[in-house]
Amino acid sequence: MDNPSNEQNEQSGKIPEFFLEKKEKVEKKEIHKKLFGLKKKPAKTELVKKDEGSLLDADFNRNKLFSKGINLMADEKLEDASKVFEMVLRINPNDVDALLKLGYSRFHLEDYSEAMRAYDKALDIDVTNADAWNLKSLVYYERKVYGKALDSADKAIDSDPTFGMAWYNRSCYLSLLSQIPESLDALVRSIEIDVKNAKRAVKDKDFMNVRFEEGFKRIVEVVVIESLRQGYHTIGSIVWTTLLDSEDVIKCLTRLMKKGLVVKHEKRQVWSTIDTYDLIPEMANKIGTMKRGMLGIPTKALPRPVKNLKNLAEAIQLIKSSIEEEELEKTIEYCNLFVDSSKCGQEMIDVFLEEHREVRLFKIRLKDKGIDFLQDNKKKMLAMFENMEISVTKKLRSDLTNNVL
Repeated sequence: MDNPSNEQNEQSGKIPEFFLEKKEKVEKKEIHKKLFGLKKKPAKTELVKKDEGSLLDADFNRNKLFSKGINLMADEKLEDASKVFEMVLRINPNDVDALLKLGYSRFHLEDYSEAMRAYDKALDIDVTNADAWNLKSLVYYERKVYGKALDSADKAIDSDPTFGMAWYNRSCYLSLLSQIPESLDALVRSIEIDVKNAKRAVKDKDFMNVRFEEGFKRIVEVVVIESLRQGYHTIGSIVWTTLLDSEDVIKCLTRLMKKGLVVKHEKRQVWSTIDTYDLIPEMANKIGTMKRGMLGIPTKALPRPVKNLKNLAEAIQLIKSSIEEEELEKTIEYCNLFVDSSKCGQEMIDVFLEEHREVRLFKIRLKDKGIDFLQDNKKKMLAMFENMEISVTKKLRSDLTNNVL
């Protein structure tokens, strides 16, 4: 996999279009392969290949093998991937990431004993690893030991309360154990973290016990509203995007019309008419809508508060990167993003007033004292922006979920 460090350094200096006056738009990196279902973690600093001795560099060889294993997993060559991750573990027997990938490969090969052994070894090294607990719960699930699966999911949540998939799995296990109210509570929490879990739930057979509960019907409504928001307005297209039965879609649309959230229209065609459905204007303005052109390509209009938060999140990423790399000029430049009212300044005043003052102070000190101030206060600055990032992420999730709900 080509990943030159020079390209990375060049791209790190670019700023999203929102923050620029007359600069080129940042190109998005295209993801060619989807990794298997481990929770994404912050990318580690990439290694630069040394001119001499790279073959003796344990980290270089480890990373090269690990990338090879990931590619084999993406190509569904799981037996080969397992062998590669075992080679990684010969270099470092305590490599938790390699243990998780090895366990995941063995799990999909239905070798549950070896998968469990890998996860247990990872937990011996790091007992708070949420991924390991969550994946261990899936082994118990496949063995139909739902009580132990639930216990493992709970430990994953204890380690990371914002782990949406662990909450989702917990709701599945509770449903299978016929603990209906607790199952719905866990499912709602998983949707608050990641609204995509709503769509996943409506076609999951593990929720057969809760399908007729009022709480689950509201989740189905969330999925149908999301489909309407994305520009699908006929029963056929909603069925296609949600994978719900047409009967369930019709019942759901009827409930939404009674609640005054959806309106029905008749679209005349040459020989017949077809029913179409739309969100009421107030709802559409609140959650943002997506229109589709002739080729089905979406054009999305985000609600203003969400757009502002996304811009703020991008600005935080930029300044964190410049602080970590100790780039003085870029850090001063990015401070302006949080002060300028035409960028993120107003959002900072509204939501992060104290931090807004701190950023202004940082900017003055950086100009006066230069790189020494940046190095001496690096940890303090990063901690402040990381806390802001957590708050922005939670608020984004909450706003998007509340708008849909």
